[in-house]
Amino acid sequence: MNMLPISPRPFFADKNKAFWRLQLLGWGGAFVFRSATTIANERPLDFLITVLITAIAGFSISTVLSVIYSNLINRRPLITWTFTAVVLLMAVGVSAFINAWTLDVYQGGAESSFLQLMLGVAYIDMTLLGAWSALYYAINFFLQVEQQADRLERLETQATSAQLAMLRYQLNPHFLFNTLNSISTLVLLGETKPANAMLTRLSSFLRHTLVNTPGGKVTVAQEVETLKLYLDIERMRFEERLRTDFEIGERAARGCIPSFLLQPLIENAIKYGVSAQEEGARISLSAHVIGNMLRMIVSDTGPGLQGAQRNAESLVHTPSSTGVGLANIRDRLAQAYGENSRFEIETPPDGGFTVIIELPFEPAEAEQEQQGRAKLPRASRVSHSPAATGNAQPNESDGETVPAPRTGANA
Repeated sequence: MNMLPISPRPFFADKNKAFWRLQLLGWGGAFVFRSATTIANERPLDFLITVLITAIAGFSISTVLSVIYSNLINRRPLITWTFTAVVLLMAVGVSAFINAWTLDVYQGGAESSFLQLMLGVAYIDMTLLGAWSALYYAINFFLQVEQQADRLERLETQATSAQLAMLRYQLNPHFLFNTLNSISTLVLLGETKPANAMLTRLSSFLRHTLVNTPGGKVTVAQEVETLKLYLDIERMRFEERLRTDFEIGERAARGCIPSFLLQPLIENAIKYGVSAQEEGARISLSAHVIGNMLRMIVSDTGPGLQGAQRNAESLVHTPSSTGVGLANIRDRLAQAYGENSRFEIETPPDGGFTVIIELPFEPAEAEQEQQGRAKLPRASRVSHSPAATGNAQPNESDGETVPAPRTGANA
């Protein structure tokens, strides 16, 4: 496609230039119209001189009015409209005087008195200058409303970005508190090597998350990589009790989501699913594109709510130990997508806990797509089950081998 030789700009991008263009167009049009009327009425061509003087007088007087109106437009309404009426009447008087004098000179001091001549042309001047004044205020009020709307939109965007950043920053101390508490427990138990390994992985995890902009977005593939780093840390503590299952579609891997969106769900699943049962639990994450929506489901096989009848809304408003989690995710989705997102919780009576998130599918840019393909080349269903040895495990979907996560001091 050929590019335009010029880039289009709004007409009022330069208000000063737009004003002079409208002035020339308006009074030039008035001169052409009155000239055509003169010729149609078969008046002498030299009468066009008086028409030209009338147009020049109108152009000059309206230019002076623009200076006065620009100082009145932001005053209190009573002052604005009172002084506008007075100034407009004075301008009409000056214009009528100039036009009457021009006609009087052209006619050679003729039939009627000068005052009658002034009153005869005043209605034309009142119509032209009154319409010009109304148009001047209408355009400037419209521009002010547009500027205020743009300013309000920018403020709302900044507020949304700040809110998203604040919600994102809430997760850092929440995660650090739990992880450092686990490391402290290992140290107290004398397990210094696992504690050192956990610190190393914590450092890698934090270095990975620092790359992401707090209010920005990442691909699902990148979010999954971050989750795997986090799960490697928790697997040091829970070992075979923590089992994970990822099912990420190829298109879904390239979809963009708010950074760190899924980590609180995985953290809650560990806290209320894995920790709550001696045998641990399986945490599952699936992501697929359905129509134009990206659906992500996080579930665990923990005890759930043990038959308690509580809906999703009450769960969201029930604070956790640090006051973040489900409410944080709900607020972030509301800030980023409004009513175009879905956030539901399913709590079967026989146990388990499932969170369903749907949001508009936004494919990543070319660079992110390449990263997504490198990390998750195709849809897979990988089950991670820790083992004491480093043997490979079969992929449940297509027979690929995936290295099992290592545990212990050398992990």
